[in-house]
Amino acid sequence: MEKIRINAQQMVKLAPTLHAGDNVLLSGIIYTARDAAHKRMIDLVDQGKKLPFELFGATIYYAGATPAPEGLATGSCGPTTSTRMDVFSPRLLDLGLKCMIGKGGRSAEVCEAICRNQAVYLCAIGGAGALACRCIKKQDVIAFDDLGCESIKRLEIEDFPLITAIDCHGGNLFKRP
Repeated sequence: MEKIRINAQQMVKLAPTLHAGDNVLLSGIIYTARDAAHKRMIDLVDQGKKLPFELFGATIYYAGATPAPEGLATGSCGPTTSTRMDVFSPRLLDLGLKCMIGKGGRSAEVCEAICRNQAVYLCAIGGAGALACRCIKKQDVIAFDDLGCESIKRLEIEDFPLITAIDCHGGNLFKRP
């Protein structure tokens, strides 16, 4: 099956062109954040404070990278279960988030927010974090360093293989016909 090459910085324009089942090779800048970081981001929004990165058009990867071995930008960096972020995701999507990367299905509320905001949910292969880290060319901690591997990191990625799981047209690989 053909793979669609996408630059993460063009997600505002490209997310609506993706359909459930599309294979994607994603390159560019993305950010890691798991549930503890999501809670802190929502707290910042509630306090009227600036987020650690520009949310509009951004891609968040639900992952906590392990320390980097010699010669690599990061250690294993596989996806975490996305439902843990479902309580936060609709609000972040309404604030401009365009793409989420994780594993597993999403709640009805998240699916509705994806459609409402012309966003997309991509899935990475669970259990393949040691292979995924080879697509990460650079990693910098940008916020919440005290969270260790769950801190927010800015990643520069190249040809990260993903599958479009939920699109903004109502397509959803997790729905049973």
